[in-house]
Amino acid sequence: MNQSNAEKSMRQRMLAGELYLATDPELVELLVRSQRILHTFNLSVPDATTARQSLIQELFGEIGPGSEVKPPFRCDYGFNILAGERLFINYDCVILDCNTVRLGDRVLIGPKVQIYTATHPLNPTDRTDGWESALPVEIGSDVWIGGGAIICPGVTIGEGSTIGAGSVVTRNLPPRVVAAGNPCRVIRTLD
Repeated sequence: MNQSNAEKSMRQRMLAGELYLATDPELVELLVRSQRILHTFNLSVPDATTARQSLIQELFGEIGPGSEVKPPFRCDYGFNILAGERLFINYDCVILDCNTVRLGDRVLIGPKVQIYTATHPLNPTDRTDGWESALPVEIGSDVWIGGGAIICPGVTIGEGSTIGAGSVVTRNLPPRVVAAGNPCRVIRTLD
């Protein structure tokens, strides 16, 4: 381990995309905080719209006006999710936000979508020792992600694109395309 890594906190290392230990006391405390908020959010009664909006504002790092997140919703820390205005997240979404997840304006996320920043080292010894890492995800404005899609660590999806239901996005996608499949690939470009 080089000297600069040794001087960083595990949270700093996590956000820098470096190996870190999720069992670090600061990260555990932050995780417990988010899980308490999510517990209240996910058990809220159907007409508690205002209370849910307040909880999501407390949880997310940023969220623009006119946004809606349907319960149940799951994430790791919450504060790494930075969303623009009129975001819509449908039921059963999971965002593993160990690194930054940027969601542009008017992003539509279908039910059971999974967005992962979390990843693990290929070396099994490092995994056994508890090391993990995370890469940021960026989703541009006016993107629609169909139900059941999986967005992998480090992926950027260009604005105005549509991702087909059930797709597994393993690579960056340009703006204004329709893409689908496993692995997800561009089917057509939008005019």
